[in-house]
Amino acid sequence: MVTFKAARRIAAAAGILVGLSAVSAQAASTLETVKARGKLICGVSMGTTGFALADAQGKFAGFDVDVCRAVASAVFGDPNKVDFVLTNINTRFQALQSGEIDILSRQTTMTFSREASLGIDFGPVAFYDGQGLMVSKSLGVTSAKDLKDAAICTLPGTTTAQNLADFFRANNGKFELVVFESPDENNNAFFSGRCDAVSSDRSDLASIRAGSKNPNDYVILPETISKEPLAPAVRQNDSNWRDIVSWSLWTLTAAEEKGITQANVDEMAKSQDPEIQRMLGVTDDLGPMLGLDKKWAYNIVKNVGNYAEVFDRNLGEKTALGLSRGPNALWNHGGLLYSPPYR
Repeated sequence: MVTFKAARRIAAAAGILVGLSAVSAQAASTLETVKARGKLICGVSMGTTGFALADAQGKFAGFDVDVCRAVASAVFGDPNKVDFVLTNINTRFQALQSGEIDILSRQTTMTFSREASLGIDFGPVAFYDGQGLMVSKSLGVTSAKDLKDAAICTLPGTTTAQNLADFFRANNGKFELVVFESPDENNNAFFSGRCDAVSSDRSDLASIRAGSKNPNDYVILPETISKEPLAPAVRQNDSNWRDIVSWSLWTLTAAEEKGITQANVDEMAKSQDPEIQRMLGVTDDLGPMLGLDKKWAYNIVKNVGNYAEVFDRNLGEKTALGLSRGPNALWNHGGLLYSPPYR
């Protein structure tokens, strides 16, 4: 006969076993999950020129896409071992929290509240941006301060509305916020004249303008009304995966600083620079510290290039967006990009 006391002990033991089983099931790291799956799953925006856009054959290209390809190169040595999941502003964090995606690389601003309350961790800043406003040249406006009582188009679930409120309050102005659920609705409303201006990150405004029928009809006003550090995000409590994403991004920056490109990476592997040797896996075992191959960083540069190459082909002055490096230049060229040392 089992007494009530014994039954409680058995139940408690069973509870401990169930708990341990649940912990064991959850203990599989993101890296282990990704390797077992054989591919990375990356959340990107829904068709943003320069950042994430699929061609007629369904092949994705863009700055955020290349960040994902860099991580896939680090893990697999193959930039194509990644599937892209389209996420919108309202579902992007849920997709990451639920495990639907392994990394969110989607023009997302790192903020205190997002990192502290959403169960996510941000990696390094991939692109230093700031909010701006765009108007039709026909409006004759040359400054955001002239937009008194203007109707301004924007999207929900972003920091845009608060930044606009702060800006116009500081400049004794009023405005009407017109919110649309999707980027297409938002952009069409602006282009059709339903709004006097559209507000978003300046890089996003350049993308919106590049996708219009007559890009030269629109001007991005000079004011930058907020700081918008855009960074990839991962789930909390997986420091190894965060390290992999972070160092994949820093590798792009470090490679540019060291003059390592897709074209010369094999030759640069023969360099006598100790840091280049460590980074490219010629000496030391930095990769295995992350659970990766010794040549993880070499594979990133060989497959994706350095930061300058990624920026120039997706966002640079010779692309439809026509952006200059600005704060996204290296630290020793007047910008903010800075990689920790490889040692």
